[in-house]
Amino acid sequence: MTINELCDVVRETSYSVHQYHRNGHLEKIYENALVHRLRKQGLIVEQQHPLTVFDEDGTVLGDYYADLFIEDRLIVELKACRNTAEEHVAQLLGYLTSARIHDGLLINFGSPKLYVKKYVMG
Repeated sequence: MTINELCDVVRETSYSVHQYHRNGHLEKIYENALVHRLRKQGLIVEQQHPLTVFDEDGTVLGDYYADLFIEDRLIVELKACRNTAEEHVAQLLGYLTSARIHDGLLINFGSPKLYVKKYVMG
């Protein structure tokens, strides 16, 4: 499965979760629902997965925990707030850069309309 196909599956599954649960739950509820549904589709999904953060010279600085790490190549940052903010985007971009992962999705379940945006590190 290509990364674009994987992102499509995550988007469609997120939409299904949002249609059923709507907005108003805590982030952990959406995380658990999304993980459950993605695993039912046969995907490898890690919750609160530690990813190593590197400095520019390769020095290990520590770990951070991705909300979801899917198929060992896609970071998913989940939110359950009314609106996404620049800080949420900066958080995901920082994770992608520091952990040297190419693709990420920012998903917000907290508003009446589901928000999903893909970010790619060049």
